[in-house]
Amino acid sequence: MAREGAGLFAAFRVLGRFSGHVPHVLRYHGRHREFYLAVAIGRSVHTYNVKKLGIVAVSNTLPQDITCLAADRMLIFASYDNILHAFARNKELVHTYEGHKAKIHLLQPFGDHVISVDVDNVLIVWNIQSEEEYLQIDFDKAAFAVSALLHPSTYLNKILLGSEQGTLQLWNIRSNKLLYSFPGWGLAVTTLEQAPAVDVVAVGLVSGHIIVHNIKFDETLMKFQQDWGPITAISFRTDGHPVMAAGSPVGHIALWDLEEKKLMCQMQDAHSTAIAGMTFVPGEPLLITNGADNALRVWIFDGPGGTGRVLRSRMGHSAPPTKIRYHGQNGEQILSAGQDGTLQSFSTVHEKFNKSLGRGSINKKKSKKKGLKLDTMALPPITAFASEVAHQSDWDGIVACHQGYITCTTWNYQKTSMGAHKLRPEEFSKHKPIDIYATAVDITSCGNFAVIGMSTGQVDVYNMQSGIHRGHYGKETAHEGAIRGVAVDGLNQLVITAGSEGLIKFWKFKMKDLVYSTELSSSPSGILLHRDSGILGIAFDDFTISVLDIETRKIVRTFSGHHGRINDMTFSPDGRWLITSSMDCSIKTWDLPSGCLIDCFLVDSAAVSLTMSPTGDFLASAHVDDLGIYLWSNRSLYSLVSLRPLPADYEPSLVTLPSTCPMQDMDVSGDEEPCDEMIEYVSPEQLGEQLVTLSLLPESRWKNLLNLDIIKKKNKPREPPKVPKSAPFFIPTLPGLIPRYIPPEEENDTQSKVVNLGILAQKSDFCIHLEEALSTNEYNTPLDLLKSLGPSNIEVELRGLAPEGGGSMEVMLSFLRMIGMMLNKKHNFELAQAYLALFLKLHLKILSSEPKLLEEISKLSMQLEETWVHLRALFNQSLCVLTYMKSALL
Repeated sequence: MAREGAGLFAAFRVLGRFSGHVPHVLRYHGRHREFYLAVAIGRSVHTYNVKKLGIVAVSNTLPQDITCLAADRMLIFASYDNILHAFARNKELVHTYEGHKAKIHLLQPFGDHVISVDVDNVLIVWNIQSEEEYLQIDFDKAAFAVSALLHPSTYLNKILLGSEQGTLQLWNIRSNKLLYSFPGWGLAVTTLEQAPAVDVVAVGLVSGHIIVHNIKFDETLMKFQQDWGPITAISFRTDGHPVMAAGSPVGHIALWDLEEKKLMCQMQDAHSTAIAGMTFVPGEPLLITNGADNALRVWIFDGPGGTGRVLRSRMGHSAPPTKIRYHGQNGEQILSAGQDGTLQSFSTVHEKFNKSLGRGSINKKKSKKKGLKLDTMALPPITAFASEVAHQSDWDGIVACHQGYITCTTWNYQKTSMGAHKLRPEEFSKHKPIDIYATAVDITSCGNFAVIGMSTGQVDVYNMQSGIHRGHYGKETAHEGAIRGVAVDGLNQLVITAGSEGLIKFWKFKMKDLVYSTELSSSPSGILLHRDSGILGIAFDDFTISVLDIETRKIVRTFSGHHGRINDMTFSPDGRWLITSSMDCSIKTWDLPSGCLIDCFLVDSAAVSLTMSPTGDFLASAHVDDLGIYLWSNRSLYSLVSLRPLPADYEPSLVTLPSTCPMQDMDVSGDEEPCDEMIEYVSPEQLGEQLVTLSLLPESRWKNLLNLDIIKKKNKPREPPKVPKSAPFFIPTLPGLIPRYIPPEEENDTQSKVVNLGILAQKSDFCIHLEEALSTNEYNTPLDLLKSLGPSNIEVELRGLAPEGGGSMEVMLSFLRMIGMMLNKKHNFELAQAYLALFLKLHLKILSSEPKLLEEISKLSMQLEETWVHLRALFNQSLCVLTYMKSALL
């Protein structure tokens, strides 16, 4: 976990996870007057409001996936393996109950207690607040293996247990007594549900029978049977309609009319997997269902025939996604194709913007008639797709190829459905060969054309608006081997194709002529083009990656380091990084300018697809056998991240996949002690001795030194300042350029009010330092003093260097030597010019009459000329290039 704080990417959150195999729990919030729905997703609990199916809370994560869920008025109980936890306020972990030796599989809140049963048939009653065991009952697995648990309504301190042997037992928990044994029906009990009537319980059996039984008199009131296997869930309507719903392992729901004791209707394919949980909302015609197909649905019963329709739903992929790509330029939608055959769009902003484009089908109308399970028209899963937003409101903007299938399909993002066209070569319009299939697709940036590569080496162009075939590349085929990748550049000038025989070819997009062909070191497994920068990433079958510049058509970078098949690649928006994922479970970030690996981390299951946001804020990944799409935040945007090359012996650490809640950045502030590589680079005062370096002073300090007299005239007040009638007090100061207050003890010594003229001629600090520098030759102190002064003070100081201002010839000579030192070292270049100009302006008469000073000035003149000629040549050269770039027709 240490790596999470230090890496380039930090786990952010998961998209597209809505349900699992654990039944949901419905709760009522008295103060909000609203029903809430708790669903176990992986290692945390999601809470949704039933009104809008909007997520309102995500609990803290547990160490392992939740396997059992229950709730009472205040707490949500969740268990994994043999440990039970309780969450308060849908979020915080407040209680932990440890005592089971085996995995918990049944939970039942019971007033101030909670009952849990494990697979070894041990039942424990816990005191919720004290976390202590109140009671433990061990059942003999051979005689009574507990398979269902229920607290019958109004039965104080009593629970009803169902068993795999088919018998039922009623226990008094308080006195720890078995009150009654029901003989049962000789079949294992799968579920128990309280009916709206007191004493009546519905018992679901493994045979598909539902027994509505009166437990007070041990009488069977009704018996139903559904034909789809064991009963997985039962629920009763309580809004005035005597209806019971039962769920099955194949995803169908049967609705029974309890008055007429007959089947009312069936809701087939409510879920594509077993119905895990099913609950009617009390007093409303709403049924909530969830299943392992990653779908959460609210059905409303408002139509004729008593059947329900979907009112609201949240659904992701029911089988793992295999290809994900950001759609559009705002970085808010991710298109995802899954093994379940669907194409879906997930929003990184809010779940309400998610949408499913549905399943691919040969004939949509016939498919609808046949229904989901019997659909022989369904297309295989999508293996590759490309999307463009340029004309998506006018015609289809997505093109996809399917596993082992020759026909490519178009999809419409706006209409959220499959598109109008089926794209395949004309010679196969009558018959569909089995061994020929589409392998790669790309869509032009204008959204007008789709380029499709086949397993035979053929590459075709189609019009997206009309679906018309617009030609193919090469005489018959573009490559001898199967096409491993196609790409079109940003201006529709070039088409780049990669073949399994190890060739990359460049074609003119319009004329279909071959422009250039180059042989690769090995067979490519895939290509990816960054259109803005014209950089092509090529992944090889020998687990290496090359980067090719399509302008020069040369391979400019080669990276090796993966130890498994490279599954996917993605570029950062600026084209600076190439991020790759491989079957070795690593995700690596390569810096293209430096040609180095700058980040690497391991994940539990290999990433099959990667995509980077066009805005650069997130990296999204899809993983082997995982239904979620995981977002990783780019930490370089919001914190200091070292982008130095990783050492050759770097050992990447395992990073856990993000949970649903956006993770705090693992509290990076905690490990802020600056490690060697994270120390910020501080630029030295001078990069090199031969370079001319300017000071960091603002222009106002030196630019107007020559024009100070004009500025003073301009700023002169129109009328003299008025003296205040009586100043409140006077703080006596020492005379001199730098105002200093007289300490109290000195005040007594100064009795005379006559000003001593000798004090006025007192030398300033600057003069004293310049005199000292004549002998020591150290001019840094007087220079620093000048740099700290404002323009007016600088002028006063320079005036004071002349003999009549209290200075001397030696001090003036020292000043000129200070300027010489500045020019020699090439430090503070602009200050040297400004100070010298002002000095010459003030003291030109004295300088011309003193041979020593004249000699020093002539030396300075030569130094200045030498530096300035070189600088001027560089400036002129830069200006020439700039003018040419502006005016030349490129």
